[in-house]
Amino acid sequence: VQLVESGGGSVEAGGSLRLSCAASTDTGSRRCMGWFRQVPGKDTEGVARIDGSGQYTFYTDSTKGRFTISRADNTLYLQMNDLKPEDRAMYYCAAMVTIGCSVSPETFRWWGQGTQVTVS
Repeated sequence: VQLVESGGGSVEAGGSLRLSCAASTDTGSRRCMGWFRQVPGKDTEGVARIDGSGQYTFYTDSTKGRFTISRADNTLYLQMNDLKPEDRAMYYCAAMVTIGCSVSPETFRWWGQGTQVTVS
């Protein structure tokens, strides 16, 4: 599975961005997919996850109510509203082998190259 993110950019605080992650192949039985972000010098942070069925979503506390994860066909999305300077990071999408999700980034097998989000 190859993952390619797009949609990053620079916005002012309070603005919105929509990230997309295109998967190279049909995920078949559908896998858990998630969005992570990283700031240089800090650990990778899980932002949101969606299970293989698409029915269950999980958000880190700092993004609840502002970010929405969704999936359609072979594409994963992250709608980010009311962006804050602390949301500035490199954002990655990732996929697990399983339908159900776990929390640790180490359990995600496939990763995209990342897309930069800057909030000023």
